[in-house]
Amino acid sequence: MAQWDALVDAALARLEARSLLRATRPIALAPPPAAPETFAGPGPWDRAAVEIRLDHGTLHQWLAEGGEAGEQEEKLDGNLILFSGNDYMGLSSHPAVREAAVKAAQEYGMGPRGSALICGYTTYHKLVEESLAELKKKEDCLLCPTGFSANMAVMTALGSISSLLAVGRKPAEDERIAIFSDALNHASIIDGIRLLERQQEALVFVYKHCDMSHLDFLLSSCSMEKKVVVTDSLFSMDGDFAHGTLVCGENGGGAAELFDCENDIDISVGTLSKAAGCQGGFIACSTRWKSLIQSRGRSFIFSTALPVPVVASVHAALYVSRKEVWRRSVVWRHVQYFASLTKVDITSPIISIVVGSEQAALRAGRHLLRSGFHVTPIRPPTVPPNSCRLRITLSASHSSDDIKRLVDALTPWLPDKHAEQSYAAVSKL
Repeated sequence: MAQWDALVDAALARLEARSLLRATRPIALAPPPAAPETFAGPGPWDRAAVEIRLDHGTLHQWLAEGGEAGEQEEKLDGNLILFSGNDYMGLSSHPAVREAAVKAAQEYGMGPRGSALICGYTTYHKLVEESLAELKKKEDCLLCPTGFSANMAVMTALGSISSLLAVGRKPAEDERIAIFSDALNHASIIDGIRLLERQQEALVFVYKHCDMSHLDFLLSSCSMEKKVVVTDSLFSMDGDFAHGTLVCGENGGGAAELFDCENDIDISVGTLSKAAGCQGGFIACSTRWKSLIQSRGRSFIFSTALPVPVVASVHAALYVSRKEVWRRSVVWRHVQYFASLTKVDITSPIISIVVGSEQAALRAGRHLLRSGFHVTPIRPPTVPPNSCRLRITLSASHSSDDIKRLVDALTPWLPDKHAEQSYAAVSKL
């Protein structure tokens, strides 16, 4: 990391010489309540995170996608259990999160509306950044409007190092940054990398999904000086790990805490729109990296800051997550329970059941809808053709009975069921 620290310091010096270094100046607000009420187990509010309703028109439209809607659909009341959301910890409906948002809205409305560098940054934002930096064991943190914008800001700031150090010209190929990216990285990472390629600030090397041997080969074969490895901790369409923040690790520090490699990760980008049950993204990093990102990360610079009630709800969600540790345990118990019922090998609260064609996925989605479950079929371009799937997500707000009934409805599409049917067919020959 010493080499990168020197590169970032050199880039910051160039920005300072051109009066282009930027910093936030927080607008002072009265501090939020220090200790919201927490609970020893689930409450009735948890069901609000997973019990939803579709009106008749929406329900009919969804069922009609495959031309199968008929008179029998009139009997469906539209009440569903949500198994396609990202609120893994069930925090979106928690009383403390609700009350924090309400209190902040009553006192400040939406708060100052502007980008963080103009007037949108407040002491609430600063407080959440400090909490996230502590959670991720990093020196500093930058709050962003979304996880997508956070990834884009990191990528554009990273590429700017090449341009700043080239001084008035496009970086030569050996001066660019070599980015090693997992084949299944999130669209926000891919889009950021494509932008750097277009600006001739980076070269990208894509390694096979989670294949460390291939990554090692590419790294050792590359003679470029500036090398960066970029990877999700969750691959959201395959579920081969969890959206780490708040879900993984003893303290909810994420996959890095779980695998005891926090010191090996220089920049940790996360979302507040999933396990935190709120909205936003963040970049946990060193103070020097934060200075660079908030000065060159265009998706941060030119986006309006998160509204104060949203930031207040994030602050409350982080507090609840620290206190209600049972929520993490429930999520992982649900993962184990689903696996025991289905014999499907899963490692996270995201479960991907690949069904093949678009028609097969739509048919499966309609079946689950009629069975009382909201599970959205995932189709191209989100996933490659003929790998359409049912993407199921588990939450601390689900009950064991919810999961059992879902598995019963899923039976025709579970791998073991296909194997049993194939075996039965062979036995009859």
